[in-house]
Amino acid sequence: MEASFGPTFSTVAAGAKGSTHRRTPSSSSTLTYSPRDDDDMPPIGTPRRSDSAISIRSLHSESNMSLRSTFSLHEEEEDTEPQVFAEQPSVKLCCQLCCNVFKDPVITTCGHTFCRRCALSSDKCPVDTAKLTVVVNNIAVAEQIGELFIHCKYGCRATPASAAAGGGAGGGAAAAAGAGVAAPAAATVAVPTITTVAGKPGAYEVDPLGCPFTIKLTSRMEHEVSCDYRPVRCPNNPSCPPLLTKHLEAHLKECEHIKCPHSKYGCTFIGNQDTYETHLEVCKFEGLKEFLQQTDDRFHEMQLTLSQKDQDIAFLRSMLGKLSEKLDQLEKNLELKFDVLDENQSKLSEDLMEFRRDASMLNDELSHINARLNMGILGSYDPQQIFKCKGTFVGHQGPVWCLCVYSTGDLLFSGSSDKTIKVWDTCTTYKCQKTLEGHDGIVLALCIQGNRLYSGSADCTIIVWDIQTLQKVNTIRAHDNPVCTLVSSHNMLFSGSLKAIKVWDIVGTELKLKKELTGLNHWVRALVASQNHLYSGSYQTIKIWDIRSLDCVHVLQTSGGSVYSIAVTNHHIVCGTYENLIHVWDIDTKEQVRTLTGHVGTVYALAVISTPDQTKVFSASYDRSLRVWSMDNMICTQTLLRHQGSVTALAVSRGRLFSGAVDSTVKVWTC
Repeated sequence: MEASFGPTFSTVAAGAKGSTHRRTPSSSSTLTYSPRDDDDMPPIGTPRRSDSAISIRSLHSESNMSLRSTFSLHEEEEDTEPQVFAEQPSVKLCCQLCCNVFKDPVITTCGHTFCRRCALSSDKCPVDTAKLTVVVNNIAVAEQIGELFIHCKYGCRATPASAAAGGGAGGGAAAAAGAGVAAPAAATVAVPTITTVAGKPGAYEVDPLGCPFTIKLTSRMEHEVSCDYRPVRCPNNPSCPPLLTKHLEAHLKECEHIKCPHSKYGCTFIGNQDTYETHLEVCKFEGLKEFLQQTDDRFHEMQLTLSQKDQDIAFLRSMLGKLSEKLDQLEKNLELKFDVLDENQSKLSEDLMEFRRDASMLNDELSHINARLNMGILGSYDPQQIFKCKGTFVGHQGPVWCLCVYSTGDLLFSGSSDKTIKVWDTCTTYKCQKTLEGHDGIVLALCIQGNRLYSGSADCTIIVWDIQTLQKVNTIRAHDNPVCTLVSSHNMLFSGSLKAIKVWDIVGTELKLKKELTGLNHWVRALVASQNHLYSGSYQTIKIWDIRSLDCVHVLQTSGGSVYSIAVTNHHIVCGTYENLIHVWDIDTKEQVRTLTGHVGTVYALAVISTPDQTKVFSASYDRSLRVWSMDNMICTQTLLRHQGSVTALAVSRGRLFSGAVDSTVKVWTC
């Protein structure tokens, strides 16, 4: 009978059907077989003597799935026990990688069949060199292998060569089967044929004194469990010589090591079957056997109860552990909620403080209005002079620190912490025309002279820009510290930094250092050029310089910390300080005439709008507000609140006011 399975072989001879056990007749003939020599195998269907033991390498597999159930073998036994085939297997049932009979055969992606272990441990197919990947078990081939007949393992023995070398991995079972046991008298000696076990050639051969049966591979375990040739130990004394199952009954009748059934209670009797029966009649424990049995039963029940209690305790401990974990999680959640509550409370406190500050500013504003009313100057309060926010320029990615207006082209330049300068159209589109990039630090100062824009930065440089093309034309390493402020006059550029003011001659796109003004006590954060004088602010000091001679001609002492801003009107010199104050001096007499209060933060910037009728000074502060001051009576006429951060820069053009702030925006105010 022939069957076809997969692309790795075309015909496979089916194993003998019918009985799963058969006795091996004696024979002197022997068949030899090499799994790689297909031409030497007998033709399919050629009758073979059942007593001929065929030598083949033993099977190997890592699979714990299909063939384990087919062969009914444990994993340990599969790799160590001998398999001596009674009939020659077909070469088509052999793996081309290990040359053994298939062990857990699987079909791979290339369409060929291999042992699972071989397919998983090899990279390429030996037939077409394709990559090996297991697809599915080859159940048909596994069933055919299961129908093959093998000798019972208790009918096999180690070959003399392997026994002398210590034997194979599975030699112990066969050796024990015949050790110290008399062979059956009627056994016929068959010419031994060598098989292989666990990859070791020549490890086992048929034992003529062992079990004479051949069995199907699938029925091996069932037979070997009840085989008469299975080696056993005497239950009375482990030191008795090894026995076969069929000799056990006879041995027990003659054994001299039979113990009293009550030996566990202390009886020391040991004897043979005859003395055993006599001993039971006089054994003192025999009369108590019912009591002892009840005691044993009770003890067993107590052990079961104790085991159950141990399980209950383990369960309770497990539940306690889970409850502890849940409690820890609840504590963490509670702590998290407390943290959120504290954060919200802190935020509410900050909002409340901000609200109180705004309320204080509004009260100050009302006080100023009341003062104006009491002074009888109500006629000067013109609703048309109220400044309102008309728009916001948005685009910077950081605080805005400086502003500058190019009136000819209605352009506004803004410098920011994002290291860029943005160019805004303030006349038609009101959009950002371009972003100028070139500085490696915060842009702190901007100044225009002619068609050139000059920018100072925390990177200690001054960059010259062409306003017509909005391109960088030059970079000057100006100071050893950040350039805080810039102002131009008389074709000269003045730059302020730490305790120094540098004077530069403007020659085209070049800046030529003309002189360095010294004698300053701190950072120069404020510079203003008006007519023929330069005004510089540092710590509690304003120095007035003659622009033509570059000499200091006057010094004004202030209070309130460093001077952050200066503005000059037709009649006054105004400065904003670190400690929220605005000081006012008469420009002619240099006498201080007033100190303006109202801000609750540093006054960062000042700007002036003058008309024939009046002069207004605008102040920008850390408190997020702008204030409008009438220089006629030194009163705050309006407080502007729109920014969400400190207001840091001011610029005026054509009656409009521009303010830059830490909130990254520039707002436009008109009257």
